Amino acid sequence: MVKLESLKKSNQFRKALKEKKVHTDYFSIFAAKNFFKTEQKANLLISFVMKKKIGNAVKRNKIRRKLKAIVQKLLKKKGAINKDYTYIVFGKPNAYTQKHDVLLPLMEKSFSKLKK
Repeated sequence: MVKLESLKKSNQFRKALKEKKVHTDYFSIFAAKNFFKTEQKANLLISFVMKKKIGNAVKRNKIRRKLKAIVQKLLKKKGAINKDYTYIVFGKPNAYTQKHDVLLPLMEKSFSKLKK
C-alpha cells in the first residue's frame, strides 16, 4: 500500500510551487518532479495546505480529510497519480460544501493534466 508522506522543509515547498500547476474552484495542485527522496520507495510525497482565512480549524480539517480521502482512492486506480512527482494540494473554501462525488472526477482530471 502506498503511504502519503508530507513535505517538511520550506525549501521543498518552494521548489514544488515553481513548476506545474492546475487550479479548480475547489483546490489547486502544484507538482514538481521528485527532487527529494522519500523514506520508502512506495511513498508518495504530497502535502495538503489550507489558508487560515478559510475558516476555523474544524472546517479546514474537514476539507483536508476530504481531499486526502480522494487522493487515497485515486492511488488505488492504476496510473491515476504519478508517483515520480511531489505534490502540494491547496484546499479552497468551496470544497467544504461540495460532495465527494463531484470532487473525485475533478481531482482525477487535474492529476491527468499534470502528467502531460
